[in-house]
Amino acid sequence: MQETTMKRELGLLDSTMIVAGSMIGSGIFLVSSDIARQVGSPGIILLIWLITGVITLIAALSYGELAGMMPQAGGQYVYLKEAYNPMIGFLFGWTVFTVIQTGIIAAVAIAFAKYTAEIIPFFDQRNILFSLGGFSLNHTQLLAIVMICFLTFINLQGVKSAKVVQTIFTIAKLLALLGLIIAGIYVGLNSEAFFSNLDNFWTPYQTKVNEDGTISTELLGGVLLFGAMGAAMVGSLFSSDTWNNITYIAGEVKNPEKNIPLSLLFGTLIVTILYILANVAYLMLLPVSGSPDGATVLERGIMFASQDRVGTAAASVIFGSAAAAIMALLIMVSTFGCNNGLILSGARLYYAMAQDGVFFKRAATLNKKDVPGFALILQAFWAALLCLSGTYGQLLDYSVFSALLFYIITIAGIFILRIKRPDWKRPYKAFGYPFLPALYILLASAICIDLLIYKPDTCGWGLGIVVLGIPVYYVWKYFDKK
Repeated sequence: MQETTMKRELGLLDSTMIVAGSMIGSGIFLVSSDIARQVGSPGIILLIWLITGVITLIAALSYGELAGMMPQAGGQYVYLKEAYNPMIGFLFGWTVFTVIQTGIIAAVAIAFAKYTAEIIPFFDQRNILFSLGGFSLNHTQLLAIVMICFLTFINLQGVKSAKVVQTIFTIAKLLALLGLIIAGIYVGLNSEAFFSNLDNFWTPYQTKVNEDGTISTELLGGVLLFGAMGAAMVGSLFSSDTWNNITYIAGEVKNPEKNIPLSLLFGTLIVTILYILANVAYLMLLPVSGSPDGATVLERGIMFASQDRVGTAAASVIFGSAAAAIMALLIMVSTFGCNNGLILSGARLYYAMAQDGVFFKRAATLNKKDVPGFALILQAFWAALLCLSGTYGQLLDYSVFSALLFYIITIAGIFILRIKRPDWKRPYKAFGYPFLPALYILLASAICIDLLIYKPDTCGWGLGIVVLGIPVYYVWKYFDKK
């Protein structure tokens, strides 16, 4: 066992790059297609991204108070433990390990591998390495696992190595995404798609493809519109998630009382602005409506972009035949940097849990480079298994509801701790308290209720994973006492 301590190596820039880099993966280039099918209206598509951004910013600003009060490794796990009780903290950590963090790492790695296959066909998922009974390993899965192992190896070398990779790849993808936005808006200023979308800017309708291949549409209004918007926000919320990862690594941030709240503000604000502008560019380049049988990207529209790759469809209007390769490279850079941040952060949460005796004891140790080596390796192992399982897409659906639920509980913890721990030092106080944190709780709760109504299976499984953690907690505590 290495008797070492975590080193505070991360400054404000590093922390901001972790927030922004962990948020931007492949979602922004994909999910707008599904959102368009759900609500149809260009104005409501932008409104969904705006609401998502506002919700995310309020949550991030609220977390600043908790981060300033408890600037140690584990972040949100620690906040929940202190505001409520150790079991609530464990349920969060359990869900993060089983579904949220490792599921997202697996899905992002698969996205990286799929887009690599666009340039190097050897990694196409149709290429099977070997097959045994009902199990098979394809080249896409293999590359995804190699990516996870490689980034885990970099993180095992110390937080300095990890932060260099994070900063380089995050700056690269921010600049590339900004360049794509500027080019898209410039090219789209006089496009037919732009004016077509303006004509039907606030007309909401849902589009479905029937079993016989025909398309049916339904005008939305009142309760149906709010229901559709809530269901559509699963994609935008997922694309804007994982901003809280910086709180997990508070033990390695310089002046965490100041830098974590600021990094949460700057990181989420940068990503929110870029996401809204990216969708503005999409709407200026492509019509919202289209046909799944369309021969061109304009005929397919945002709704039916090939494989939901609306970013590639938009880029093809700008760059022509080179678009697929350009977007593949951009998404490879984006997902690589995203997974580095996720791998870096997640292990610190398991480290904090292990120190409390509710996770594998070896995860509470640091290696010679002052990082939680065993926790990193265990995280990589489970994420690799999820890559092989083929269920990572479902796991992501489960995780959105679970993550939102814990965000609500955590922000409610601010109110509890103001009463429970009034004497604790608060170098930063939640912006707009008590109104904005309360507004977040109301909005996020409404979305959760909406998801329970419109996506009961997905939310039911997500809630089931959380509840399953209750007996696991007591079993773990029993054996820890033994």
